Amino acid sequence: MTAPREPDHELEDRLSRRLLDVFIRAALVLALVLLCYKIFSPFMTMMLWALILAITIYPLHQMLAARIGGRQGLASTLIVLLAVAVIITPTIMLASQFGDSVQGLVHSVRDNTLQVPAPSDRVASWPLVGEKAHALWSQAHADLPALVKTMQPKIGELATKALGMVAGLGGSLLMFIFSFIIAGIMMAWGEAGAKAMLEIFERIAGLARGKEFTALSTATVRAVASGVIGIACIQALIIGVSLMVAGVPFAGVLAVVILVLGIAQLPALLVTLPVIGWIWASGDYGTVAAAAYSVLLFVGGMADNVLKPLMLGRGVDAPMPVILIGALGGMATTGILGMFIGATLLALGYQIFMRWVADNPERTRPHAAANDSSPTAA
Repeated sequence: MTAPREPDHELEDRLSRRLLDVFIRAALVLALVLLCYKIFSPFMTMMLWALILAITIYPLHQMLAARIGGRQGLASTLIVLLAVAVIITPTIMLASQFGDSVQGLVHSVRDNTLQVPAPSDRVASWPLVGEKAHALWSQAHADLPALVKTMQPKIGELATKALGMVAGLGGSLLMFIFSFIIAGIMMAWGEAGAKAMLEIFERIAGLARGKEFTALSTATVRAVASGVIGIACIQALIIGVSLMVAGVPFAGVLAVVILVLGIAQLPALLVTLPVIGWIWASGDYGTVAAAAYSVLLFVGGMADNVLKPLMLGRGVDAPMPVILIGALGGMATTGILGMFIGATLLALGYQIFMRWVADNPERTRPHAAANDSSPTAA
């Protein structure tokens, strides 16, 4: 009968020290990752937008660089300057006109020179809000300063919220401009960036699938971007033509506003519904014409719901419903930026899942056995 083996205290000490070293190193790495994230997190949204813009515009950048002798930096500078000019110029013009209009409106109300026309009798027949709207409109027509004085607290609250929204839009616009500048730097070093992205995917997914996942991610981002811009252009064109046919004032400006709303993934009904209300309230249209224009504008405002399933995900090696669900789910979770992130992640997840399904060993084993037995039978 063998004697019981004595415990190896030296081995236990070595294992304890090794385990302690592993825990300390893991804790240090985790602390480093958390600190890096905390430092980088204020710029996370801006950098993600810059990456999306760089991936989307890079083919155009390469075409421009080829025309100017392959000068990558100059091509990036020209694209960034053009983009900033396109963003800033209309914004300054609209902000100036809006400020002048608000100032003129305030002076007109203060001096009691603003004349509100009398409401049409048809306003009272509007469903749900007709009577209240007619009474409020009639009061504004009879004595506008008294109405403004009565509603001054509510007007103050609305003005405060409006100023907050304008400040938020200004901050978002500034962030978008900085994202464009960073995207220009990324495009100037596009070849090195593409190589680094490929190496990252190869490290995560392996050498065999790294190139496939890189191409899928790039194609998904470009498909979502082209789909969003294409849908916004089509919707702005449909509604703009409808506004011009209906004779609505400032139809071109409203079409540009609808284009911006479409790119920002805001509903065009924010414009079309007030226009429909103006058509019915103006009294310049017959019942049939007003109803026809209302239906046309309402359908145009809802056209993006039909166009999204048709245009999102084109040219991507993943089913259209996967891209659509990823884009819509991502937008519902994290806003416009989530459209690109959600569509890309869901497309990658779909490919990984389908590859796992295709690599079923139970399915490949009978074929291998049949191939092994066929020469013997011969």
